[in-house]
Amino acid sequence: MIVTLPNAITFARIFACPFVAYLTLAPGTASRYAAFLLYLAAALSDIWDGHLARKYRSVTDAGKLLDPLADKLLLVSTFVPFYFLTRGDELGGIPWWGELPIWVLVVVLGRELLMTAFRSYAARRGVVIAAGRTGKYKTLAQCIFAGALLLWYPTAISAAEGGWSGALWVGFRHFHGLVIAVSLALAVALTVLSMADYLWRYREVVAGAAPRR
Repeated sequence: MIVTLPNAITFARIFACPFVAYLTLAPGTASRYAAFLLYLAAALSDIWDGHLARKYRSVTDAGKLLDPLADKLLLVSTFVPFYFLTRGDELGGIPWWGELPIWVLVVVLGRELLMTAFRSYAARRGVVIAAGRTGKYKTLAQCIFAGALLLWYPTAISAAEGGWSGALWVGFRHFHGLVIAVSLALAVALTVLSMADYLWRYREVVAGAAPRR
């Protein structure tokens, strides 16, 4: 495998995933702010490595496979901790949603497992499935939700400790909660839509036929 700069950034994002999960569940304001910042850096690195790969024409088949894998690991490192956090944290669940429903976890993670298996199957048939447009929109919605929720908990603690009660804080809090709730709904909808899109676009692979060149 050719180790290019974009691929190295992708490896760094993969390496950061377990630390994001640990910091998300760790108690205390500092660890949760750190989880948000580390997640933000990892999410932005996804944009950066893609930009570098296109700019320097260093797009590789390995990168096309590693990049979706890094996205999936980052997804797991937030959604699984969220499932437990929204059930055991004294600050409560997700705005408008409450506890993260188990069916959301099944849909979101099940789709990623299915796509991983499908990509592996397609690769054995000589077809590399790169991220499509609907998949990128899905990832964007998931990133907005995860980042917003990671920031939700430590800011709530800071507000309680600092006695924030002004109109500006209350307005921001309502807007923040709305972003979280809407982005999760979009993420779930786009998860299903992107899966259907991939299966349709690569229907010849699904059917077992040789892909047309």
